[in-house]
Amino acid sequence: MEEQEGTLPQKADFSGWYNDILWRAEIMDVRYPVKGLYVWFPFGFGIRKRVYGILRELLDRDHEETLFPLLIPEPEFMKEAEHIKGFEEEVYWVTHGGTSPLDIKLALRPTSETAIYPMYALWVRSHADLPIKVYQIVNTFRYETKHTRPLIRLREITSFKEAHTVHATWNEAENQVEDAIARYQEFYDRLNIPVLISKRPDWDKFPGADYTIAVDTIMPDGRTLQIGTVHHLGDHFSKTFSIQYEDTKGQQQYCHQTCYGISERSIAALISMHGDDRGLMLPPEVAPVQIVIVPVIMKKREEEVMQAAELLEKELQNAGYRVKIDNRDLRPGAKYYYWEMRGVPLRLEVGPRDLDNGVVMGVLRSGGKESLPRANIISEVCRKMTEYTAALQTRAETHIKDHLFIAKEESMVNEIVSKGVAAVHWCGNRECADRLEEIADASVLGTEVRTDLIDQSAGNCIICGKPGSVVTLIGRSY
Repeated sequence: MEEQEGTLPQKADFSGWYNDILWRAEIMDVRYPVKGLYVWFPFGFGIRKRVYGILRELLDRDHEETLFPLLIPEPEFMKEAEHIKGFEEEVYWVTHGGTSPLDIKLALRPTSETAIYPMYALWVRSHADLPIKVYQIVNTFRYETKHTRPLIRLREITSFKEAHTVHATWNEAENQVEDAIARYQEFYDRLNIPVLISKRPDWDKFPGADYTIAVDTIMPDGRTLQIGTVHHLGDHFSKTFSIQYEDTKGQQQYCHQTCYGISERSIAALISMHGDDRGLMLPPEVAPVQIVIVPVIMKKREEEVMQAAELLEKELQNAGYRVKIDNRDLRPGAKYYYWEMRGVPLRLEVGPRDLDNGVVMGVLRSGGKESLPRANIISEVCRKMTEYTAALQTRAETHIKDHLFIAKEESMVNEIVSKGVAAVHWCGNRECADRLEEIADASVLGTEVRTDLIDQSAGNCIICGKPGSVVTLIGRSY
């Protein structure tokens, strides 16, 4: 890859920082000649592979991975009117095969309900066939007319994990919703990304769902980013697509369904939450390179230093770490800059003085330099990785706390959402929500908020004063 010159914008200029870090750290190349389509650099794809490896691990406990076609026939796509109304302006249509017009137009999937559910109607016959729990990780296409942004708002979502489950009863589907939420919480815990989980208002739920639970985080500029959703579909789609089973009494019953998704927005959150003015800061579990060894060369002892570095590399690799030796003909400072930009958690420096003293100099990406005994290097590296991960978690939690505010008066809301997310009491009335959104120039994110960062006690609606109103999040979103 070509070397990037110049300095990274400060993170306080989040938009400039985010766009710059994607190419400086070799995450994505935005120069592909179609708006909203981007190319993964190999280093960025290495992050993606490990992030989605966690998702696969969590789902493979009791889901099966599958793959459905990209193309959806128009008659199937148009069956579910409410669902289609939510996507009709975003669909790409294939109208020709070569130069010949197609008899039936084919949609590039914006999401896969209308591709998967006709097959479920063929697969489900008896209560013994239930539950079905499958997922796929695929690309989806949406004709975004708003300003596109890599990993956040795309025309091709390259990494959409969507799970689709089928159950005998509404309550069983509800249990699956709760299970999915728990897995998403575990997923983001492992990425050290604090999240806010809430129930979307009815007008903002997934088209065709009984209700939607959303997972949001707060970006460095105070805006929220939706990084996961879980939908209880009830029997809405099963009635449309005739997904029925025979119960134990021999009666035909409609199934109840859920679906839940995560996209590469999870990686946008990972980059944004942890990065700083020097570049990425990656959690060890998803870092393509966890440790970089930088030999500090003096000509008289060059061979000795290199042998020590190679031995250290092998020992760490045998312990399960992803390690690189940087033996390029560059100044040490240039090497430090290069690996700091790419978020490598730990740098180990090996020079003649370190060899004489039986130590290795360890430098964490989060800051701090320490001599580590060479004889105990595996346990010392483990300790430093634990220290680094704890620092990431603490920084992220502090960021969320610093951008989540209680608004007790109507006059406070607009000022708060200019800096972060406001927690207010709302009665549930749409007119009050519209007034609240107008005042704040922001959106109602959700109720039934799952966080211990704010008091969940009922109170008076911030707009109409109605008592017994629930805590509701309001903020500006990507």
